[in-house]
Amino acid sequence: MKLIQLGDPAAETPAVLTDDGRTYALSGLTEQIDGSFLAGDGVERVRQALTAGTLPELDPAGLRVGAPVARPGKVVCIGLNYRDHAEETGAAIPERPVVFLKDPATVVGPYDQVLIPRGSVKTDWEVELAVVIGRQARYLSSPQDAAGVIAGYAISNDVSEREFQLEYSGQWDLGKSCESFNPLGPWLVPADEIADPQALALGLAVNGEVRQAGNTKHMVFAVDHLVWYLSQYMVLNPGDVINTGTPAGVALGLPGTPYLRAGDTVELSIDGLGTQRQTFANA
Repeated sequence: MKLIQLGDPAAETPAVLTDDGRTYALSGLTEQIDGSFLAGDGVERVRQALTAGTLPELDPAGLRVGAPVARPGKVVCIGLNYRDHAEETGAAIPERPVVFLKDPATVVGPYDQVLIPRGSVKTDWEVELAVVIGRQARYLSSPQDAAGVIAGYAISNDVSEREFQLEYSGQWDLGKSCESFNPLGPWLVPADEIADPQALALGLAVNGEVRQAGNTKHMVFAVDHLVWYLSQYMVLNPGDVINTGTPAGVALGLPGTPYLRAGDTVELSIDGLGTQRQTFANA
């Protein structure tokens, strides 16, 4: 099954997509898919309701797809977590995860328009596997404990403005937290329905031309290590999102640095997690 939110921004209806292609509203179980829902055994309650046949069917035709998690408390990002991406940017392979935070207000729907900031000349794309936390994680004993706190997985586009990120500040915040800079979704797939998060092909195309084609098996630091590591330095709360890094093929590392311009379309995909598509426009 796949958890999804449908409707206008800030007024989405939580829903579930079943393997037979039907959509059911979750309005009787929760007002939104958020941290409280996930921490309260929301995924299991959805499964029980599907088995009992108590959920009303919903026609998704014509409805906007929102981010599958409402109001994440924080978006934690991992930089340079694929060897080929570090190499294309001229950076050393990190010995410890490179961690930065992104404004959670950047999270938008997977098909929403993304705005190129005023004054931007280096807006870039990054397809990433997103991890959504389902239970509080603090000082986990080992990476093996990570499985117990992960609610599920989704596609994330960690949109970045490279001039703002790398030239305007000693930190990356300016180039990462511009409005609409984190499309998420279309679905949240429960963690136990992804057999191996370290064996997922992921890709991205710009205007139909393939730019990124990688696999999560090439991460420098695996998902369970990242969750364990982060829990040593911050409390991960239900609904928090972790962007786990991007493979090679970003504009920053390509010949001619073909950064995004108004009218460009970006399409992203990850095995089992669906596809995204955004059109970029000037802010």
